[in-house]
Amino acid sequence: MKVTKNDLTAIYYTSNQLETNNPYFVSNTKAQLLRAVGDLPIVIVSHKPTMFGTNSTNIVLGDIGRSHLNLYKQILIGCKAAKTKYVAMAEDDIFYSYQHFHSELPKSDYFLYDMNKWSVFTWTKPPQYTYRDRMVVNQLIAPRQYLIDALEERFARVKELLKTRKEADIIKYWGDPGRYEALLGVTVRQREHFFSSVPSIVFTHDNAFGFLNHGTHKRLGNPRAYDIPFWGHINNVMKLYKNYAQ
Repeated sequence: MKVTKNDLTAIYYTSNQLETNNPYFVSNTKAQLLRAVGDLPIVIVSHKPTMFGTNSTNIVLGDIGRSHLNLYKQILIGCKAAKTKYVAMAEDDIFYSYQHFHSELPKSDYFLYDMNKWSVFTWTKPPQYTYRDRMVVNQLIAPRQYLIDALEERFARVKELLKTRKEADIIKYWGDPGRYEALLGVTVRQREHFFSSVPSIVFTHDNAFGFLNHGTHKRLGNPRAYDIPFWGHINNVMKLYKNYAQ
């Protein structure tokens, strides 16, 4: 399938944490994202002014704080600003492949997840690629309006639930679109998955939002590898995370 700039917009949402704590890494993920999207438009929803790429627009929210709900708020704002029928999520600590954005689109109203993704836990010695069979929002491609409707319903539901429950008790059921709707008490949405021919590389590191909850206790999946097609040996990818020459 040929995906064009009239079909799909990448929604890049960031708290700008990496610009301060690891600018070398985020400069590399941005460069790879531009190669991956090609001429597709990008809507950047950020806490601080952030502009890269010639097909980008930037929505600056200010320092709203890092939280689970604010992450999805940024996604929702980005989706509403996009003009295409479909949207694809993009995060600042992932090396996306061109094939991820250009292989497949949902054929009807459902959430489509690319399952071809390898993770790198930066504290693992020696470093290695690891795989977990799990749908994650950073690999989501969806009909734009379908995702908007789902998120708006969720936020409305949360507002009601907050009257009787703590936020921490609610967000554990928020989850990735298409996974936890029944537990949250909103419309159950359909989901499907595909495997792009070239994987994305997802970094788990001490500046990641999820690290605040899990730390280094997050377990590696299986299988594991030191060398994979296209990306090559793990040592070469780690050089894009940290400039070891410094």
